[in-house]
Amino acid sequence: MRVERIGDATLYLGDCLEVLSTLGPVDAVVTDPPYGVGFDGKNTKHTARRGEGYESGDDADIGPTGTAAALGLASRGLVFPGIRLLFRYPEPREVGAVSCPSGAGNGRWGWICSHPILYYGKNPQPQATPNGFTSFDVSPPNGHPCPKPDRWMRWAVKKASLPGETVLDPFMGSGTTGVACANLGRKFIGVEIEPKYFDIACRRIEDAQRQGKLFEPEPQPEQVSLLEVPA
Repeated sequence: MRVERIGDATLYLGDCLEVLSTLGPVDAVVTDPPYGVGFDGKNTKHTARRGEGYESGDDADIGPTGTAAALGLASRGLVFPGIRLLFRYPEPREVGAVSCPSGAGNGRWGWICSHPILYYGKNPQPQATPNGFTSFDVSPPNGHPCPKPDRWMRWAVKKASLPGETVLDPFMGSGTTGVACANLGRKFIGVEIEPKYFDIACRRIEDAQRQGKLFEPEPQPEQVSLLEVPA
C-alpha cells in the first residue's frame, strides 16, 4: 500500500476494501464507483480484475461492496451508482438525479437522460436545497476514461458536507472529488487501485491544494433581532 499526504488530503494506492478496514470515522462519502461496464477488455475503474477477486462486466460487484464498506465509516453519503448496478447498492434514504438533456449514453430502453444519485444519512445543509441538478457539462480530458465533470463533484461535495469536514472517496479515479474538496475547504481521503490514475490524482490534488480555495462558502443570511428593526 502506498500513501501520499498532500495538504489536507490523504491518498491511498491499493484495494479499497483493504484500505477501508484501516480507516476511522469520516463525515461524508462522495463517490462515483465502478458501473460494471467494460471498455474493450481494458482494466479501468469500470472493469474489475479477474485475478484479484473481482469480476468484469455487468457482474462486477466491487462498486456496491466498496461503497457499503465506506458508508459504514461515514455519517452520510452521496453516490453516483450508474444504472447497471443500481439495485445492488444499500437502500438509500433519498434518491436524486443529474438531468442531462443532451443525453448520457444509450440504454436498453432508449437514450439515457439522467444519472441517479443515492443519498445516505441526514442532509447536513441548514436550508432546503434541490436534491439534483441539470448539467450541460462535458468531462474534461484528464487521463481517465470516464471522469466526472469538475462542477458535478464540487456540487456533490458541497451538498454532502460542510466546510472543514472530512470527505472519503473509495474510488478516487483521477481525483476529481479531491480537487473539489481542496476548492471548497474540506479534508479528503481517497483510495485508488490503478497506479496510473493514482498518480494523476496526486498531481491534480497537489495543484488544487497549491491554488487554495477557489470557491468560498456562501454567506449565511444575517440574523436580525426584532428589536433592531426600525419602526
